Amino acid sequence: MEDPAAPGAGSVSTNGNGNGGGKGKQTAPKGREAFRSQRRESEGSVDCPTLEFEYGDADGHAAELSELYSYTENLEFTTNRRCFEEDFKTQVQGREWLELEEDAQKAYVMGLLDRLEVVSRERRLKVARAVLYLAQGTFGECDSEVDVLHWSRYNCFLLYQMGTFSAFLELLHMEIDNSQACSSALRKPAISIADSTELRVLLSVMYLLVENIRLERETDSCRWRTARETFRTELSFSMHNEEPFALLLFSMVTKFCSGLAPHFPIKKVLLLLWKVVMFTLGGFEHLQVLKVQKRAELGLPPLAEDSIQVVKSMRAASPPSYTLDLGESQLAPPPSKLRGRRGSRRQLLTKQDSLDIYNERDLFKTEEPATEEEEESAGDGERTLDGELDLLEQDPLVPPPPSQAPLSAERVSFPKGLPWAPKVRDTDTLVGLPRPIHESVKTLKQHKYISIADVQIKNEEDLEKCPMSLGEEVVPETPCEILYQGMLYSLPQYMIALLKILLAAAPTSKAKTDSINILADVLPEEMPITVLQSMKLGIDVNRHKEIIVKSISALLLLLLKHFKLNHIYQFEYVSQHLVFANCIPLILKFFNQNILSYITAKNRPVPFSASCSISALDYPCCTIQDLPELTTESLEAGDNNQFCWRNLFSCINLLRLLNKLTKWKHSRTMMLVVFKSAPILKRALKVKQAMLQLYVLKLLKIQTKYLGRQWRKSNMKTMSAIYQKVRHRMNDDWAYGNDVDARPWDFQAEECTLRANIEAFNSRRYDKPQDSEFSPVDNCLQSVLGQRLDLPEDFHYSYELWLEREVFSQPICWEELLQNH
Repeated sequence: MEDPAAPGAGSVSTNGNGNGGGKGKQTAPKGREAFRSQRRESEGSVDCPTLEFEYGDADGHAAELSELYSYTENLEFTTNRRCFEEDFKTQVQGREWLELEEDAQKAYVMGLLDRLEVVSRERRLKVARAVLYLAQGTFGECDSEVDVLHWSRYNCFLLYQMGTFSAFLELLHMEIDNSQACSSALRKPAISIADSTELRVLLSVMYLLVENIRLERETDSCRWRTARETFRTELSFSMHNEEPFALLLFSMVTKFCSGLAPHFPIKKVLLLLWKVVMFTLGGFEHLQVLKVQKRAELGLPPLAEDSIQVVKSMRAASPPSYTLDLGESQLAPPPSKLRGRRGSRRQLLTKQDSLDIYNERDLFKTEEPATEEEEESAGDGERTLDGELDLLEQDPLVPPPPSQAPLSAERVSFPKGLPWAPKVRDTDTLVGLPRPIHESVKTLKQHKYISIADVQIKNEEDLEKCPMSLGEEVVPETPCEILYQGMLYSLPQYMIALLKILLAAAPTSKAKTDSINILADVLPEEMPITVLQSMKLGIDVNRHKEIIVKSISALLLLLLKHFKLNHIYQFEYVSQHLVFANCIPLILKFFNQNILSYITAKNRPVPFSASCSISALDYPCCTIQDLPELTTESLEAGDNNQFCWRNLFSCINLLRLLNKLTKWKHSRTMMLVVFKSAPILKRALKVKQAMLQLYVLKLLKIQTKYLGRQWRKSNMKTMSAIYQKVRHRMNDDWAYGNDVDARPWDFQAEECTLRANIEAFNSRRYDKPQDSEFSPVDNCLQSVLGQRLDLPEDFHYSYELWLEREVFSQPICWEELLQNH
């Protein structure tokens, strides 16, 4: 069956077959002209208002619960209710669940968990569905969506206190190791949701427990708060000699990507993994608290800013108007004629002076149109990205190793009108600073900003130089540290698997026979036969892919931020393997589409469907109201939202991820230049959302010295926006430096140094003590010979053969042995 989502539908066709036509001079545009006209028609015609978007850890509670289910699964809500009611009537006579006292509810749940331990797979599934109905809020006894969400949360706390999570964890281990289900799925030509029924039920219960208990409210009782902390500890640390729960989910992701378990419901696995990491390690607000605590422990001055809070106070700039630019470019004389005209020169100077009045002007209102050179770059960049990502689907590419770690930065009071305090990375040199500034350097040093990473790098250098005198490092057993230790030796496989799934879910990806199938838990057993059913499935598939992108982008960003706070080299190790797995070209390929249409979902072109969701089919609405009769008009109308929250959230996360990978890394910045990212990123500025624009401008800022003077001259509005919105670093020559001849391999030494530092860190902290050259040596012959070694069982049977083959039959030349020593 052809994919209803039509991967790659958002990309612009460059085949030159334009829609225009006519007689005489009005001929159809071809080649590059068709590319330019189509872009302006599809992107310039949409006027995007300022998006009222508030960035956070996740969307609203109801939205996060609804994204767990695909629309194809809606019929199973009725199945879950029926299984519960059949079981409940056999245990409780004449009463409903909400009418029972708490003790009676606990007794019934205990009975349910006892009935889970049956041999019959079918009976066990029915009991698991009854538990799932409780976790879903016993919607058959509720009158409103608010009631469903309330009772879902109440029931989840009750289920956890009775040991439901541990019971379902055992069942999950059984299903993961179920070789029969794996082999059955491998033999099928097409996999559907029927192949993952048991896994979907188990993962849904566990997700509802995590998401409902994770949510904190002021009205929560002390017993609920205690249960939350107990659950957090249970998920964070190894319990009963088992690995942390997040590592089990990571192993499911790699097993799915390896092709050994194609029936795994990967969307549910990724959502649960993201929420478990967020619950155990903490969200963005908790990260800020941890950062303040860590700086205090290291004796560093407190932070003066919270990046997310600063961005919330910023105003979005107006996007470029490609339609206006087209008209202006046709009327304006060529630059060669402007050089000899005083009036034009005066107008240009006036226009340049007006850039300073940025608080009252739209920064991109009259941005210059993309030149032919830029558009050629965009086309070449897309072809280059396709080539790089083809390698991702086969084997991980190992490009030049990553580069230097972030260094220190300085903080001074910022001028009025600028949102960020300027920083200085280096006060040992005065290169680039005028003479009057020299006297101010003493003052700057008094306010020098030292990051946590600077202290950690310095400590690591000291431990490498003086391992004996400084002694063994004491490493706190935090949830983040335990997670890193568990991920360490399989981390490359984890990162490759996540990026493969992200590539398959990206709207710009083209369908390929060798790519992984991420639609196993959304496609029904019977394919749609009507146009209406096909439209509904198309919306469901697009929604499914968007949720996968959202969960992976948020998961990777959380991991990077927590590892960077825990230790800078843990962050660099993860970043290194993301770069090795082609994460940079993958993110650029994701943004090489009509991002405005992707975010404002109702404006999407036809193959994308009309809406990012169907509100009537979302949980919990679909459990309370009778499903309305869906029509083509209702599907095309979609909802009344100004934008799709999850898509904007995903775009910001991916931009933040790209910033973290490239910040202060010259070779990775050069990758942005080589992949022609500037025109791709500039098109994303059309989205009027301050946070998204900020991270786009940051990515453009780090490239400007490599793009050259001509690029800066023709993109002065973008340069002005960078000056207004991005933090100033006083010794940074981004606005005037020129290094257009630089190449990625020019910075190979920095990459190799960083890689060596990472390997030294991992070896020193995590290798076994007996592998260390500083471990004590036992010189007593009797002690050494008296040690008991654990030998494998088959060694006893083959010992005599081994002696004969390796000892008795081998001649010993004593002269050579003595000479060698």
